[in-house]
Amino acid sequence: MNPKVDFYFNKAMKWQEELLQLRTIALDCGLTEELKWGVPCYIFQNSNIVLIHDFKEYCAYLFFKGVLLQDPNEILIQQTKNVQVARQIRFTNVREIIDMKATLKAYIFEAIEIEKAGIKAKFKKTTEFPVAKEFQHKLDEIPALKTAFHALTPGRQRAYLLYFSAPKQAKTRETRVEKCIPHIFEGKGLND
Repeated sequence: MNPKVDFYFNKAMKWQEELLQLRTIALDCGLTEELKWGVPCYIFQNSNIVLIHDFKEYCAYLFFKGVLLQDPNEILIQQTKNVQVARQIRFTNVREIIDMKATLKAYIFEAIEIEKAGIKAKFKKTTEFPVAKEFQHKLDEIPALKTAFHALTPGRQRAYLLYFSAPKQAKTRETRVEKCIPHIFEGKGLND
């Protein structure tokens, strides 16, 4: 147990028992406990394997390379349609976790084996993401914007493309594009 992570389990109100069970299971698998992104993250030889996080309706394990797991129990969930590789296992009560202990350990050990083997997950290329027509219009209209956008990291590009494409109304897409143009010129990502 890493004392730097204790605060996360101590502050939990709704899911405290469940989170402590998930922590114990991950540590029983020989993983190192760190705090990343403000949540407990369990690591094998400097590779992220699984993290614990909680939401209003559930708490969960999030497997970083969950898409590569066999999932014979069909319990892995794609959090949103835009999540490419990570997968969750969600819980709503401590009994579920206790009953699934052996299964959860099996999934963790499989994730460790994937890391040991050096298997990489395939991500969609940035060019495979849809470009909102409002943004495409600006890219065509302002060559410097196109240059600045392509100078961004692939992750920043994807974040903008997803953000611009999400709204159903053209006016909302247009507003988002206009608002973000200065950030793109500054080389900043959507959340920088």
